[in-house]
Amino acid sequence: MQLTTTITNLVLLFLSLLTIVSAAPLAELERRDVYTPPVLYPHAGTVWKIGNRHNVTWDVSDPPVNITNKIGFIVLRKGNLATNITLASGFNILQGRVEVTVPKVTPASDYSLVLFGDSGNFSPKFKITK
Repeated sequence: MQLTTTITNLVLLFLSLLTIVSAAPLAELERRDVYTPPVLYPHAGTVWKIGNRHNVTWDVSDPPVNITNKIGFIVLRKGNLATNITLASGFNILQGRVEVTVPKVTPASDYSLVLFGDSGNFSPKFKITK
């Protein structure tokens, strides 16, 4: 029992030291801001047809000076679950738009997009039809 307690304490000490050491370089870096630009399109009431192309747009009118991650990607979401469908990737989050092709999915009215840069931002739910 005493050996288990000693091992547990050593592991906790090691993890605490690791946390301090790994955080130290961040303090020396320039302060970065998480940027979550709101998705403007698609919006509630939007209907996309499978195979069509659309410009996904988001508001870039007020970005912070130091963005943590400027490389974006967009994932399709169905209901409350992300799908494994990436609609776009590798674009600059400050572009404000990227063209995507509507994938072959089951038609439904509970799709949304997740715009990732340094955080995820969801679009309102919209409909995809045949």
